[in-house]
Amino acid sequence: MTLHAARSLILSLAVVAAVSGCASPAGKEGMLAQNVQVAHKHDRTVAVTAAGGAATGAMDSSNIADADFKTAIETSITQHQVFKSVVQGKDADYELVVTIVQLDKPIFGLTFTVNLEATWVLVRQSDRSVALKKSIRSSHTATFDDSAMAVTRLRLAVEGAARKNIEQGLQELGALSL
Repeated sequence: MTLHAARSLILSLAVVAAVSGCASPAGKEGMLAQNVQVAHKHDRTVAVTAAGGAATGAMDSSNIADADFKTAIETSITQHQVFKSVVQGKDADYELVVTIVQLDKPIFGLTFTVNLEATWVLVRQSDRSVALKKSIRSSHTATFDDSAMAVTRLRLAVEGAARKNIEQGLQELGALSL
């Protein structure tokens, strides 16, 4: 093997390792809603289901796992007192189902903008009537100033898009008269 071929091989392996081996999933803490003002704080209970997400694999870029998205939504609802409490199972007054429909992520760049679309459906358990059905789009941009590491920038952009989606969802829930 020539010196040039060896250098090319080492550079290629370094690029593959940097791009694929270091992906980290969106964290629950980074997705929590911040400073949300809701018009109505509901004296009812809610059960939350999250769907449409995906785990972050070793050869994948940052994703949103359903369990982490669910926890971020539940914690945000509790912190901002949108409902009296979050409960598990069928004993809730309302069921909130949030489904990630689309998560658009860039492949490379210095600035990463992530776009997220999720449907928010709130159903009254007693009569199965739909109190809210809304598609919410959000986006967040992470720059080189946020992190020099591309995988970290992408994770921050994904978390930011999810956080903004949750904030908008809480605003919609808080605008309802239940």
